[in-house]
Amino acid sequence: MLVKVCGVCRPRDAALVAAAGADYLGVILSPGFSRSQGGAEAAAIYAAAGPLARAGVFVDATRAEMEAAVAEQGLQVLQLHGAETPALAGSLRREGLEVWKALRPGTGESLLAVVQEYAAVVDAVLLDGGRGSGTRFDWDAIADVRGRLPTGLRLVVAGGLTPENVIGAVRVLHPDAVDVSSGVESAPGQKSPEAVRAFVAAARAVGNGRAAGPTHKES
Repeated sequence: MLVKVCGVCRPRDAALVAAAGADYLGVILSPGFSRSQGGAEAAAIYAAAGPLARAGVFVDATRAEMEAAVAEQGLQVLQLHGAETPALAGSLRREGLEVWKALRPGTGESLLAVVQEYAAVVDAVLLDGGRGSGTRFDWDAIADVRGRLPTGLRLVVAGGLTPENVIGAVRVLHPDAVDVSSGVESAPGQKSPEAVRAFVAAARAVGNGRAAGPTHKES
């Protein structure tokens, strides 16, 4: 089970995320959001994360803006949260970048229809209840179609995850990775050491089949 901690705003939190054993660290690189980071700030955050894979979160950025961020920040993952087209996603992926497309799932069938548009041009789809809003989506509705997602397309689950409910999300949806931001914060933009460690530990445990407890409906 891969773990990504996103919306990191401070170098000290990046070091914490790395020490907790996460796999990916995400920084909001598009301006205008509460956790957005400028170039110099983002560079310091990524540097403090050491070997973690660097994910940059973008919302309707231009290709030039994303390419500049890749060069400046050494990004390995582009996480696209806007209305980016399959053509744009595919062109970025052909440059050797890992591309995740964020989708807001409605019904299972409507999700499948949208996924088909991106399946051949992205590495993963990230399901979120809102555009980085920390809102949980209907896990059970998506679980009904989980087995029909294209083979080889990774599933990342985000939106409203916490140390308390990540076990349920993994057991219901069987994702390849989980992604958390506000669910491990002590205040907006400030990660809680205890919550980050607990989240990573819970995700690892359930991913390895060791976690006990309810299979879904956690809050």
